Amino acid sequence: MRRKLLQACTLGLIAGAIALAAWYTQGLRGLEAIFWDKRVGLFAKPSTCTDKIKVILLDQASLDWGASEQGWSWPWPRQVYAPIVDFCKRGGAKSIAFDVLFTEPSVYGVEDDQLLGAALARLPSVAAVFLGKQADQQSTWPGPGPYGDWLDGNPHLNKFSALAEPGAAFPVPEIATNATWLANVKDVPDRDAIFRRASLFRVFDGVPMPSLGLAAYLAADPAACSLRRDGWFTVGPHRLPLDSEGRCILRFRGPTGTHTSLRAAAVIHSETQLQEGSAPEIDPATLKDCYIFVGFSAPGLKDLRPTPVGRDYPGVEIHATLLDNILASDPLRDVPALLTAIGTLLLAWLAALAIIMSRNARQNVIVFFVFTLLVTGLGLATYALGWWWPMAPAAVGCAIALVGGVVWNYATEGRQKRFIKSAFNQYVGPTVLDELVAHPEKLSLGGEKRELTMFFSDLEKFSSFSEKLDPPRLIELLNVYLTEMGAILKDEGAYLDKFVGDAIVAFWNAPVLQADHAVRAVRAALRCQRRSIEKRPEWEQQFGAVVRTRIGINTGEVVVGNMGSADKFNYTMLGDAANAASRLEGANKGFGTYTMVAEATWKHVTGAVQGRELGSITVVGRKQPVRVYEPLALAGEPLPAWVADFEAGLAACRARQWQPALGIFERLPDDPPSRIYAKRCHDLLAARLPDWDSTWNLTEK
Repeated sequence: MRRKLLQACTLGLIAGAIALAAWYTQGLRGLEAIFWDKRVGLFAKPSTCTDKIKVILLDQASLDWGASEQGWSWPWPRQVYAPIVDFCKRGGAKSIAFDVLFTEPSVYGVEDDQLLGAALARLPSVAAVFLGKQADQQSTWPGPGPYGDWLDGNPHLNKFSALAEPGAAFPVPEIATNATWLANVKDVPDRDAIFRRASLFRVFDGVPMPSLGLAAYLAADPAACSLRRDGWFTVGPHRLPLDSEGRCILRFRGPTGTHTSLRAAAVIHSETQLQEGSAPEIDPATLKDCYIFVGFSAPGLKDLRPTPVGRDYPGVEIHATLLDNILASDPLRDVPALLTAIGTLLLAWLAALAIIMSRNARQNVIVFFVFTLLVTGLGLATYALGWWWPMAPAAVGCAIALVGGVVWNYATEGRQKRFIKSAFNQYVGPTVLDELVAHPEKLSLGGEKRELTMFFSDLEKFSSFSEKLDPPRLIELLNVYLTEMGAILKDEGAYLDKFVGDAIVAFWNAPVLQADHAVRAVRAALRCQRRSIEKRPEWEQQFGAVVRTRIGINTGEVVVGNMGSADKFNYTMLGDAANAASRLEGANKGFGTYTMVAEATWKHVTGAVQGRELGSITVVGRKQPVRVYEPLALAGEPLPAWVADFEAGLAACRARQWQPALGIFERLPDDPPSRIYAKRCHDLLAARLPDWDSTWNLTEK
C-alpha cells in the first residue's frame, strides 16, 4: 500500500504540474472555453430583474420601414430618436441608454443634434463614448464631466492597468451636455473572440468612466460607488466581484431576446400614434420602471457579438446583461489561483491513486467514468454557487493521471498479472485465477503456514496395464484421464500441484482463501469417481484398460509457498498432514474402497456430504490412529440402504461383539469393507487372532 501511495503521489504530482503549466501558459484556454460555454448555456436563465430591462433594437425590419415608409437613408436623422426617448418617458421608464455613437455632427445639421439633445434632457439618459486607440480620438476630456467624481477608490485604479485607455471619441457637445451620464461602450472579448466578461468602468485621462450598463443604473438611481483594494466594486446596495483585470464575469440570462426587445420602428410609430390621439402599436405602460437600452441588431450595422449563448448576439444586450447582473448582484467570481492549483493537484492525485488501485479493465472504465463525473460535477456545482472554477486543468490533470496510471499498471502490475496467468493457468480454474490476478497479494511468494485440504489420487493397478500398452497409447490414456480429472478439480477451485505419472496432487485454500475448502475437496472426489465410472466403458474399449481411481483426502496445517532452487521453483505444500493424505490414498487398498477421507476433513463437510465411517486406522509412518470415512453421496441424494447395516456392524465390533457383527457383515457380501470386517470377526471367533481394539494397522503405503 505504501508503494502504491508513493506511485500515486508521484504520478498525480507530475500530471497536475503538467496541467497547471499548460493552464498558466494559456495552453488550455481553448478547452476551457468549451467547458465554459457549456456551463453558461446550461445555467442561463432570467433573474428577478430581467423583466425590468428592455431593449429597443434598430433591426433590419426597422431599417426597411424607415427607408420605405419614411424615406430615411442611413444614418437616420438624429431627431428620429427623440420619439423613442419621449415614448420611454411617457411609459415611466427609469432611464434610457444609447449604444449608438454620435461622435460626428449630424449630416442633417446642428439642429438635428440639438433636437436629440433636448430629448435626452427630458429623461435620465446615457450617451455613448468609445474609448480606444484610434488616431482621431481625443486624449483629454473636452470639458468637465457631467457627473463629477463619482467613484470612491481612485487610488486603487492603478491595480487595473488593463482598463486604461489612451483615447476617447465623445458625443458632439449638443448631445454630451444634455445626457445625464457619458458612458464607455467599448469592451474586449476573451482570447477566442468570445465576450464572456464586461468592464464596469474604464479609465481615460486618469479619470474612471462607467460602462453603459452601470451608467444606465446610475442615471436612474444615483448611488455612491466604491472600489476596494481587494477588487470588490460597490454600487449602492450592490456588491460586485471583479476579476484580476477589473472586469465582471457575466452571468448570461439566455439567448438574444431574453431581455424583452422592441423594434425601433414600432416604438417610433407608437409615439406618433399617441401624439395623434390614436391607439398605439405598443402600450407605453410596458416600460414602467424599466431600464431602456437602444442599440442595433441589423446585420449591416455590424454590432453583433459572439457570446457563449449565441454567436450573433447584439452588443447592446451585453450591456443589458451587465445591468441585470448589477441589479441581481450575481456576477460570477474567479476561484483563487491557489485553490485552482490545489484542486488540480488533489484531483490528479486522487485519479492516479484510483487508477493504480484498479485491478482490471472493468475497474479502469469505472474510474474513468467516476472522475469524468467528478470533474463535471465540480464544474457545475461551483458555477451554480457563483464561482468560475477552471475545469480544463482539472480535466487534463485527471486525464494524464488516469492514462499514465493505466500505462504504469500495464508496465508493472500488468507484467505481474501476465506472469501469474502464465504460471498458474494450468493449475487453477478461471475463478481462482481471476482472484489471483485481481489480488496478487494473496499469493505468498515465500512460505506460510495454512490449513489446507489435500487431495491425492492414483490409478489402481496402473503398472499392470501400463505394461500391456505401448508408450504412445499409454501417454494418450493418461492425457485423456488427467484432462477429465483436472477439469473437475479446477472447477471446484483446487490448485493442481502436480501430476506424477498417473497420480494427481491437489489442494484447496491456497493460494486463495476458501472457507469451504473441505467441502470442495470431498465434492470433487465424488465427481471424479462418478466421471471415472461414466467413462470407464469408453476407455476400456478404446485402450483395453479398466480405469479405477483411488483418492485420499486430509485437512491440516502445512507449509505452502514457492519451493525449489533459486532458478527453478514450484508453488506447493509440505507437511505431515500432506503425508497423511497420501497415505490415505494407499489405505483404500486395505478396505477395498476408492475414496477415503480423514476425520479432520469429514467434520467440516457435515450437511454437505453423506457417507459412512470405515473405522480407525494407523498408516505407515504414523502411530496415532485416525478415523476415516467414505463419502457416498451429496446432501439430498439417497444413500444405499445397506449403510445402516454396516454402521450397526461397526458398532458391534467396537463393543467386541464379534458374533453379532459377523452376522451383520455377512449379509453384505457385495461390500468390500463388510467382507474385510467379516473375515476379521471370523478369525477372532476362531481364536486365530488375539483380542482386537477395532483399529486397523496398515503396513503398506
